Amino acid sequence: MPTKKEAKKKPVKTPEAKSVKKAQDKEMVTVFIMGKAYKVPAEATIMGAIEYAGYQIKRGAGCREGFCGACATVYRVPNDYKIYTVLACTTLVQEGMWLSQLPAIPTQKPVYDINKLEPNVATFQKIYPEVFRCVACNTCTKACPQDLEVMDYIQAVLRGDIEKVMDLSFDCLCCGMCAIRCPAEIVQHNVGMLAKRLYGKYLSRESIQLKKRIQEVKEHKYDKEYKELMKMGKEELKKKYYERDLE
Repeated sequence: MPTKKEAKKKPVKTPEAKSVKKAQDKEMVTVFIMGKAYKVPAEATIMGAIEYAGYQIKRGAGCREGFCGACATVYRVPNDYKIYTVLACTTLVQEGMWLSQLPAIPTQKPVYDINKLEPNVATFQKIYPEVFRCVACNTCTKACPQDLEVMDYIQAVLRGDIEKVMDLSFDCLCCGMCAIRCPAEIVQHNVGMLAKRLYGKYLSRESIQLKKRIQEVKEHKYDKEYKELMKMGKEELKKKYYERDLE
């Protein structure tokens, strides 16, 4: 039996015990993932909560930082009629959240030769005739997790203002949320993609800086830096990426 002196000693906290204590100290919320209730940390993103619950995400995850649009998710919360459309990697969980991840939004992909197209309304009429069924309900804009003015750029298509379409759809992630809510069954992100291609091919002003950079690449000016990057480990690359100069 331990002596009285030994009994007064505090138990040694192993790393495992500390980890359990840390998890217990976290504020937890209940979320419903694919219809089943789970207790997850309140500070977790939807994607983090799904993995915390034990799911292995093999589809519907890409950059994990809100840039690729692969983790489209819909959810509702108690006492709220609205269905929310978000990205799982950038949205925090809420108490009572009922969510479903949509790893792929099915859309038909038209095949065309950009060199045989003209930058006008007739091109959109031929490739995306459903655009002209738009009823301006603005559902697409409300569904966009990027807060883009989706309806406005679809209306710009009808006016033949390709530059406006390009500009308003420039930050589109092609997550497909707008398309699944559209009563006219328009695939807005594909329409925006065509506008950007037409603008780049026929309407954009020539960039002297771009021509200069392309020539520098052809002359192997950056080969040394490229080889150095290829030798770096993941953590070193990550550090270099986040410390880069931003405009």
